[in-house]
Amino acid sequence: MRVLPGSPDPLGATWDGEGVNFALFSEHATCVRLCLFDHGESGDPQEELKLPHRTHGVWHGYFPDLRPGQRYAYRVDGPHEPEQGHLFNPNKLLLDPYAHAIDGPLRWHARLTSYSMVENSETPVMDTRDSAEVLPRCTVIDPAFVWGDDHPLRTPWNRTVIYECHVKGFTMLHPEVPEKSRGTFLGLASEPIIDHLLSLGVTAVELLPVQQSFSEEHLVRAGLTNYWGYSPIGFFAPDERFSATPGLQVEEFKSMVKRLHRAGIEVILDVVYNHTGEGSSLGPTVSLRGIDNSSYYRLDPENPMWNIDYSGCGNSLEYRNPRAMRLIMDSLRYWVTEMHVDGFRFDLATSMARQEHHFDARSNFLSILQQDPVLSKVKLIAEPWDLGHDGYQLGNFPRGFREWNDRYRDVMRSYWRGDHNTVGELASRLSGSSDLFKGRERTTQASINFITSHDGFTLRDLVTYEQKHNETNGEENRDGTNNNQSHNWGVEGPTDKPRICALRDRVTRNLLATLAFSQGVPMLTQGDEMGRTQGGNNNAYCQDNPISWVRWKLDASDRSLLDFTRMIFRWRRENAAFHLAHFMEGEEVGTSGLHDVTWLQLNGSEMTASDWHDTKHCVLGMLVNGAASDEVNTFGTPIPGRTYLLLTNAGARTRRFRLPPTPPEKCWRELVNTAREPRQAIHSKKIILASHSLVLLEHREEAR
Repeated sequence: MRVLPGSPDPLGATWDGEGVNFALFSEHATCVRLCLFDHGESGDPQEELKLPHRTHGVWHGYFPDLRPGQRYAYRVDGPHEPEQGHLFNPNKLLLDPYAHAIDGPLRWHARLTSYSMVENSETPVMDTRDSAEVLPRCTVIDPAFVWGDDHPLRTPWNRTVIYECHVKGFTMLHPEVPEKSRGTFLGLASEPIIDHLLSLGVTAVELLPVQQSFSEEHLVRAGLTNYWGYSPIGFFAPDERFSATPGLQVEEFKSMVKRLHRAGIEVILDVVYNHTGEGSSLGPTVSLRGIDNSSYYRLDPENPMWNIDYSGCGNSLEYRNPRAMRLIMDSLRYWVTEMHVDGFRFDLATSMARQEHHFDARSNFLSILQQDPVLSKVKLIAEPWDLGHDGYQLGNFPRGFREWNDRYRDVMRSYWRGDHNTVGELASRLSGSSDLFKGRERTTQASINFITSHDGFTLRDLVTYEQKHNETNGEENRDGTNNNQSHNWGVEGPTDKPRICALRDRVTRNLLATLAFSQGVPMLTQGDEMGRTQGGNNNAYCQDNPISWVRWKLDASDRSLLDFTRMIFRWRRENAAFHLAHFMEGEEVGTSGLHDVTWLQLNGSEMTASDWHDTKHCVLGMLVNGAASDEVNTFGTPIPGRTYLLLTNAGARTRRFRLPPTPPEKCWRELVNTAREPRQAIHSKKIILASHSLVLLEHREEAR
């Protein structure tokens, strides 16, 4: 086979229309061999060819006789010096970290283990078993795709409604999705799924990891799989498990994005760049560990044989190394420029912003993202914590980032289950969390508000279970958090008791309504709008089955909840006063003499310091002046808002709330009441607030 020098750039396998250039970085390797495989071959390669040239640590060669569809992998030789962090093992076949397609699935096997500890030795021993039969292959792709007029949607943050979902779990059981497309990228972009998302007012889907992932040893031994996908092994490769036709995952992903964009829906990827599926130093060797362990992974400086682990998954990537940083940045740019995605949610983002051992808002990673001409223009969302020392950094990420606000989640759960001493923080979260973000010159839209996410109870389970029920995970119910801030309202698990069922339904509506009517960016989790349950499992990461899949066969209660969710997000969308960018400070707006926000107690007067410090206070009124709206249209013309009054009662008693007076030409109209059907107009001076209920009122012109 002809082999020419080729180029060290770009990295990966690149088809140029005439041949394929291969380039792989390994600073410490002594030899890199390209292994070529026929289709369907699972054993030895058809050919093994040394990459002939090395430029600044990049091994490269050009093969004019190869074409798209060629399956390949690498073997990399180098020093076996665990005490120096070098874990080269030429017996192990390795995936290209820049591979654009992998003919997966990728699951743990004993032959993938590269090193093991032996008795009476502190140095790992090399495993000499060949791994070629148990490792999938990389595939050379032709990137050509007809995008047509597809372009970034750039939906403003103040108009963004995020829907977190799993490609397979969201579509697998939908009866109207074509059977072959269920559980795939094409299924997610099918007409019934898009119609459902649009009916909720969703403007962006946030997809659980879609990059090629790895199923770990303990899951494989238990007959389970890494369903969520937070164990990546291919940062450029869409996971083949989401393809309707094996081998077409890249084309099908692009088709999904194109269809969603046509419907006005952005695509945000949940990405995991803090660690890989190779786990600890004694874990499997399938890619970076065998290519150049000491360049790609952060190692213990006192004993480089071992990984430093900020993720709880066995390793952390070495962001201080320019080549490791380039791998991540090249991956991010690829998903934006070639795959047309609209943004990213960074899993355990704190770990990527550690310069040495501490979080640094001016770290290389965050600084590069902010100044990059491609990445700085897309949506960037941080999960602002990791498992390392001082890992909780909510509110500390720089401008340009939005952050998952778990304090919003926690106080909403606590307040609506009736916990004491929650009203003060409830007010902060409803109004945009100025205590967390204002001091850093950020807006209310820095906060990604959510009640639930993939990790934890579903919304239905939050009002049905007080204890986790993770027995099917095979860890004797030890996994998953015990701090759920949930309440079962009298019975653990499902019940037919009408009173409990009605109360659970009401509290569910309360939680959804506060999410819709809070300042900030709301995020819904798949199926919560339809009463999805996981049977009390709050850590269903390994459940690729109906436990995690969204069910679409709805009973009357589910349909009612879905209609309610559509309604509240419609009210949010139609009133600019719910989309404020600036933080309200209780100051007068214009010449009206009215404040931008006024916090009210039961008698209609403003909350006092003693009210805020009353630990048993459970009723709150939030009066927002529509004139405070700061939204403008594309021509810069202000979009007026309408004054609204949000009333919440988390207590067990029905209360009477005195309403603020209205001008003669206007009246209060009840838009939402979670305890009953709302009334059109309110002419009395007081309104009855049922126990455990929420009411939304809006100033409207009086009907003549």
